[in-house]
Amino acid sequence: MQTNVDITLRVNGAAVSRRVEARMNLVDFLREELGLTGSHVGCEHGVCGACTVRVDGRIARGCLMVAAQADGAEVWTIEGLSDTGELRALKDAFVERNALQCGYCTPGMLLTAAELLERRPDAGRAEIRRFLSGNYCRCTGYEAIVDAVEMARGR
Repeated sequence: MQTNVDITLRVNGAAVSRRVEARMNLVDFLREELGLTGSHVGCEHGVCGACTVRVDGRIARGCLMVAAQADGAEVWTIEGLSDTGELRALKDAFVERNALQCGYCTPGMLLTAAELLERRPDAGRAEIRRFLSGNYCRCTGYEAIVDAVEMARGR
């Protein structure tokens, strides 16, 4: 038996109301219901970080959060944060340091790095690595990503 629930939230600054299946996770809601495909579905177990979004000011794994849990919340995706310009320094540094290759992990990396720089703008390389450790990247080897985060903090 499928149970539906009504949810109302703000996504990238806009009010959104929908009736969704009670077990639909947040990343599927964003992708399928709203067409916001920047957050990716990777492992579906909260391990890879590809589904990272910002919920009420903190990063969250969109695959582990049921959309109904976001009822009343403020959700920001890579698309919305890119539009605000908040990620400009990080995005530029990622390009300059060649910190992206296939791009699959990049949205989650950018959101996670932005939260780190907000919390700890003076973070050293070891702390950057630790903070990003929940975001998997199979292409870059992380060195360039850490370089990019260091570069962005000075901008």
